[in-house]
Amino acid sequence: MLTRNRFLLCTLLAWLGASTALAQTSFRDFQKLLQQKAAFEEEDFAALQREQPVVRLVPVSDKREVAVSGLVNIRAGADEFLRSYRESMTRKSNSAILEVGSFANEPALADLQNLTLDTRDIEDLKECIVGDCELKLSAAMIERFRTEIDWRAPDYQLNVTNLFKQLLLEYVRDYRSRGDAALIEYNDKRSEISVASEHRALTGASSYINEVLADNKSGLQLLEDVIVWSKIKFGLKPVIAMNHIRLYRRNGDVGAQAVVASKQIYANHYFNAFLALTAFVNVPDSGAYLVYENRSRADGLEGPFGKIKRGVVEKKALEGLKNILAQSKASLDGPASSATAAEFYSYRSYSWKQRLFGGIRPLLWLLMLSALIALLVLGRRRADSHTSKALKPETLRVK
Repeated sequence: MLTRNRFLLCTLLAWLGASTALAQTSFRDFQKLLQQKAAFEEEDFAALQREQPVVRLVPVSDKREVAVSGLVNIRAGADEFLRSYRESMTRKSNSAILEVGSFANEPALADLQNLTLDTRDIEDLKECIVGDCELKLSAAMIERFRTEIDWRAPDYQLNVTNLFKQLLLEYVRDYRSRGDAALIEYNDKRSEISVASEHRALTGASSYINEVLADNKSGLQLLEDVIVWSKIKFGLKPVIAMNHIRLYRRNGDVGAQAVVASKQIYANHYFNAFLALTAFVNVPDSGAYLVYENRSRADGLEGPFGKIKRGVVEKKALEGLKNILAQSKASLDGPASSATAAEFYSYRSYSWKQRLFGGIRPLLWLLMLSALIALLVLGRRRADSHTSKALKPETLRVK
């Protein structure tokens, strides 16, 4: 399926592979390319030689977007990396992954049998209308909850959950059939969000990833193509997300020998789009490396205090990626690209041995911070206003 999915997945080798990029014959060539395309600097490669992961922010053109790249050296082989990734895709590796599963080649309702919808989400759907809904849904989905659910029935919660699963199943089947043309359009807010447009923007951004996606002669062979769903602890509400994951392998001793790409096709909260790309790269006389890039677009990064919020999110993203890479290096039980959007931003900024998640979730923290700053600013303005009025001559009275 030569859609944007293939555009994402097939061509990391163009950057890391046979024709133009990381089919380089020395670490110096590898380093030069990373400096040009991923903003890595000399000190990063010094840290890499000390067995430390390195991470960098990637320039973006949209205020809603956060992009980071990372690099770590490993001693495993490409086949071991792919095996570990396969094993981790649908495994509950920590307490923040509440539920997880995958769709069969022929998606069926049974694939979602372990998925649950939180009571709060169910109750929010009672008041859900197009342009004003607490869950990310299309207009057609919102209308079906309005017309097909008897909200006065004693078993309405079960009926809502079943309809939600049915809608996800229909969506996945349509996506399998039509590719990116079937990607959802969110109508939960007044401004419609097209996931297809969001992904076109992510894959079309000016960065090394576009060179990765430019070459369709890379020699990558598709090993696995799967859609994974998960329910993750995150922020005020758990996130139910679906990711399209493809694993590729290339035979050869130089350059990218394995490529994994994960594209979010749905999330019921917070995230509009998420794109993660990982490559296992072999550099002669230097060893093997994991190269990772993540681009995501989320709610809440615009408007008042947007610069402050972005700064906090970027810091959390860098910390999260560094810890994920450190864990990947320590054990291939959890490869970097296995993280979903919610997992990626929820990663604790402490030692990797403390595992994933916990602490203050970034978007919740941002909302609290924004509210606090807004109240302080509003309070100061009111105080200044009262002071100004008190000093006007006409307001002064002689007692």
